[in-house]
Amino acid sequence: MEPTVPDQPYNVLFLCTGNSARSILGEALMNKMGGGRFRAYSAGSQPKGEVHPMSLDVLESFGYPTDGLHSKNWSEFTKPGAPEFDFIFTVCDNAAGESCPIWPGKPLTAHWGVEDPATVEGDGQRQAFVDALSYLKRRIELFLMLPLPSIDEMSVRSKLAAIGREEGASAKAKES
Repeated sequence: MEPTVPDQPYNVLFLCTGNSARSILGEALMNKMGGGRFRAYSAGSQPKGEVHPMSLDVLESFGYPTDGLHSKNWSEFTKPGAPEFDFIFTVCDNAAGESCPIWPGKPLTAHWGVEDPATVEGDGQRQAFVDALSYLKRRIELFLMLPLPSIDEMSVRSKLAAIGREEGASAKAKES
C-alpha cells in the first residue's frame, strides 16, 4: 500500500467519541513512534472540548510530547484542505458503532478498542490511563512492523484487525 503522496508520511486518524483520552493517546504515540513515516491526528464524534488532564499527565511522564493536542470534532477532517487519511483506527466501541463521515480517499480502517480510562475514578485512574497507553503502544508497535509498501490491501486489513484483538482489547474489538 503506497502513501497518498509519494515520499510523504502516511496519515493516520484515531477516532473516539469524546476525543479526550484514548484517541489523544493514540495520536501522541503514533507521532513519536512513527519516526516521521506517519502523521497522526485524533478526533471525536462528540468531543469533550478538552483533553482529559490525566491523558496529558501520563503522556508527559512517559516522555511523549503533548504540544498541540486538543479535543476536536471529526467534521474538522471532512473539510476542504483536510489531510487525506491512509488509516483510520477507532479506539472506543461507541465510535466503532457510529456512522462515520465519508472520508476522502480510501483509508483502511480497523477497530482497536480499549476500555475508557476516563471512566475510572479515584486511586485506580492513573493506572487505567497507563494501561490504555500500554495497550495502544503495543498495537502501534505491531502496526509499525508491517511492511506496508510490500503487502496487499487484504493482508493489511487482516493484520490490522488482528492487532485490534491484542491484549487489552475491548469486548467489541475482540469480536472484530
